[in-house]
Amino acid sequence: MNIIVVGLSHKTATVGIREKVAFSANQIEKPLKELLALEGIIEGVIVSTCNRVEIYATTRDIAGGIARIKRFMAEYHHLAFAELEPHLYSYHAESAIRHVFRVASSLDSMVVGEPQILGQIKTSYGYAAEYKSSGIILNRFLHKAFSVAKRVRTETKIASSAVSVAFAAVELAKKILGDLSDKIVMLIGAGEMCELAAKHFLNSGAKGVMVTNRTFERAERLAEEFSGEAIRFEELFEHLHRADIVLSSTGAPHCIIGPKDAEEVIKKRRFKPVFFIDIAVPRDIDPKVDDVENAYLFTVDHLQEIVQSNLAQRSLEAEKAEEIVTQEIGQFHKWLSTLEVTPTIVALRGHFDEIRRTELDKTISNWKELPPGAEKRLEGLTMAIMNKLLHTPTSLLKQAGQGGRVDLYVDAVRQLFDLESPLHDTEELELEE
Repeated sequence: MNIIVVGLSHKTATVGIREKVAFSANQIEKPLKELLALEGIIEGVIVSTCNRVEIYATTRDIAGGIARIKRFMAEYHHLAFAELEPHLYSYHAESAIRHVFRVASSLDSMVVGEPQILGQIKTSYGYAAEYKSSGIILNRFLHKAFSVAKRVRTETKIASSAVSVAFAAVELAKKILGDLSDKIVMLIGAGEMCELAAKHFLNSGAKGVMVTNRTFERAERLAEEFSGEAIRFEELFEHLHRADIVLSSTGAPHCIIGPKDAEEVIKKRRFKPVFFIDIAVPRDIDPKVDDVENAYLFTVDHLQEIVQSNLAQRSLEAEKAEEIVTQEIGQFHKWLSTLEVTPTIVALRGHFDEIRRTELDKTISNWKELPPGAEKRLEGLTMAIMNKLLHTPTSLLKQAGQGGRVDLYVDAVRQLFDLESPLHDTEELELEE
């Protein structure tokens, strides 16, 4: 049995293409059923996120399975195959295992180390389990992928440093101000960057958020989202002194906070420090604010330096993570090979034993004057002959399971002796941890 992966991601397709092949989570039962209805596809899981759409499946026909899934992705979304196919990639066997382990460990993400993808794969697997489209192989495979991702996060620092400007701002604030649990954040602007920063600040324990924007309704919406307080833009300087951290990201063509404004704020705060973060281009805060005592100003350039440094560090940690993935691939591949080999050996011995017993029974029933003890001796003789005949093929099958040539030998044996599918009675096989 083979694991195959077919999909596309931010590396191979634009947002426009990815949107066209996305699967809706609340309507996933239908495509899962259609996937399993494809010839030769035995198990299937569909992973659909904003950055990737991938199908994980099991099949005995690698080339045919991949081709049919590619066609399925195009036809299900009413796309011309010629339009979609150039954006699709496929993997099988060990390369499929490596790919999924890397995806779950966020080594293939747009931002290496981001934590969302693991949760998204777990959710996708949950739907597959609910609708019974995953079986013994994909169940074990994805659980192994989850444990690999956990090991990567535990044994490396791949997710320990900020790699977005918004998160870098929070990390910088924590370094300068320490504990944020008693700190109030003022957001000047209500765009995507301010929203992301608000999430990071609150996740890091900030006490509360104030939001101001030239369009008051937008400030109200963002403030409501974070249980914060909306401030009218014209009343900014009446409330600015209440903030310990001020993050500004507007589209203003000129500075909206100058050094004199900062001096007034510091006085009202009785010289308690204020952390100003200006991530607007052009600038919202005059650079001279940094000259005001107890006012600390950091710009988008400062934050970008932090991000670039952290990205370089993540690259080093990613190398360690790749080593972990490689180690884990061997263990899972060994189990997968055992899943093929063990039932085949059992089926082969059962096939020979059935022939042996049938012929022995014929011989004994036609032997009118069978000497005492002869039946037992004949039983032993036929068993010995069978064992000697099966010794070489059994050894070769076991060696194939260890050496990666399992499909060649298993398929040959099963076809030569017309054995049934090897995966019907393997539910009790376990993956050694």
